[in-house]
Amino acid sequence: MRTGEALGATWDEIDHKAKTWTIARERMKGGKEHRVPLSARALEILDGLPGRTGYLFGGSKALPETALRKQVLRRLHSSATTHGFRATFRTWCDEQTNFPHHVVEQALAHTTGNAVERAYKRGDLFERRRKLMDQWASFCTKSAPAGKTVIPLRRSGATA
Repeated sequence: MRTGEALGATWDEIDHKAKTWTIARERMKGGKEHRVPLSARALEILDGLPGRTGYLFGGSKALPETALRKQVLRRLHSSATTHGFRATFRTWCDEQTNFPHHVVEQALAHTTGNAVERAYKRGDLFERRRKLMDQWASFCTKSAPAGKTVIPLRRSGATA
């Protein structure tokens, strides 16, 4: 997801039983509700976060985007950007999977096709996107350096 959508995620948007994160249309760039299939690893990471009310990252107040850039990306000691993570996912899909373009674009919450095609499109390819997310989680897990953990996010100005 885009940075603002992720940082604005609340616990009530997560459905553990359905393994789904549902983002209201008001929070989406395209103004359309978006369901995100959550892999087993994503749920495991969420289960490790403190609290179960308010925002996933920040408690009672959403973590500002600057905190992500300053704390996480700086710790990675790279020139990585938040948009770069989305581009990495897109490139991986093209080069390492056989998922059709429209499935990948739907996973990124992009609009595809012309107005006529969109008028006839009623589904969100959810189960196909679930398979894609499971493969992505597997790839990320295999690619992670041994012994590394999730980097905790803190409010901007907090000490590390």
